[in-house]
Amino acid sequence: MQIHYSFIIPVYNRPEEIRELLQSMAVLEFSAPFEVVIIEDGSTISSEAVVKEFEQLLQINYHYKQNTGPGDSRNFGMMQAKGNYYIILDSDVILPANYLQEVDSYLSSHFVACFGGPDGAHESFTKLQKAINYAMTSFITTGGIRGGKKSVGKFQPRSFNMGLSKEAFEATGGFGLIHPGEDPDLSLRLLDLGFESVLIPDAIVFHKRRIDWDKFYVQVNKFGMVRPILNIWHPSSTKITFWFPSLFMIGLLISLLFLLLGVPFFILCYLLYFIIIGVDAGIKNKSLYIGVAAIKATFIQFFGYGTGFLKAIWKLNFLKMEPQKAFPKLFFKNAK
Repeated sequence: MQIHYSFIIPVYNRPEEIRELLQSMAVLEFSAPFEVVIIEDGSTISSEAVVKEFEQLLQINYHYKQNTGPGDSRNFGMMQAKGNYYIILDSDVILPANYLQEVDSYLSSHFVACFGGPDGAHESFTKLQKAINYAMTSFITTGGIRGGKKSVGKFQPRSFNMGLSKEAFEATGGFGLIHPGEDPDLSLRLLDLGFESVLIPDAIVFHKRRIDWDKFYVQVNKFGMVRPILNIWHPSSTKITFWFPSLFMIGLLISLLFLLLGVPFFILCYLLYFIIIGVDAGIKNKSLYIGVAAIKATFIQFFGYGTGFLKAIWKLNFLKMEPQKAFPKLFFKNAK
């Protein structure tokens, strides 16, 4: 099958992000034509003028629609796209020049209906962005679930860097109304239908993540709340590892109690773990500040995710609430 790529990029009030992304796309090392579909998801700060700057450099199509969330906007974009293979990106990523060549090289030799790629930090990113990137992608902090592993069985791509064939999109209907969590939900439905999903390790993107500490906490807290919902929808995806952040924080509290009782061993184990994170992040980024900030980012990630996870377990598994009623802010209501 001849593959024709369409990039699908929803954007909400972030024209400067789109400019940086399109600048990176304009210099991609790929000879075949590809399409770029920008979906303005009800923004009050339009990206249309920025898109027009690249009309002579890229085959680009811009669409404005009411705000219905990123999942529904991606579905809208795929329905408008002319290609037969969709590459879905967040607006806050930047592509290395070899990105599409790496994707095409893999799919040409081993075609799969769905793929995902890792995310990393560009050298131009701020120290805060690099620290948060470390916390979210390091094997020490996440076990490589976001794409750090070289081999991942039944990989669940994330929509900041995800490929989907037209056939797979039509078979599943695309993304659901939950956010975040719409990407693993789609991946799991694809797997249930017999489609293959893989990690392409060299198809990396630079993920800028324009967030501060407060926004980071809100983000990871939502990730924690979403996971028990996905476990209910897809029971076969349930893993003990999803409990680790919650157990980590509970263990930290118990260690502090032991410290008060004159037993410092357990809290010293935690201290050693955080020191390892700081040293590893500092060496990899050649920055003491990033090393210290990575410790803070890891703590926020575990605390935010862990408390969100336990909250959802309580509401869904013990109080037997419906997900939409328990967490209405995780679901978009205006999507068609």
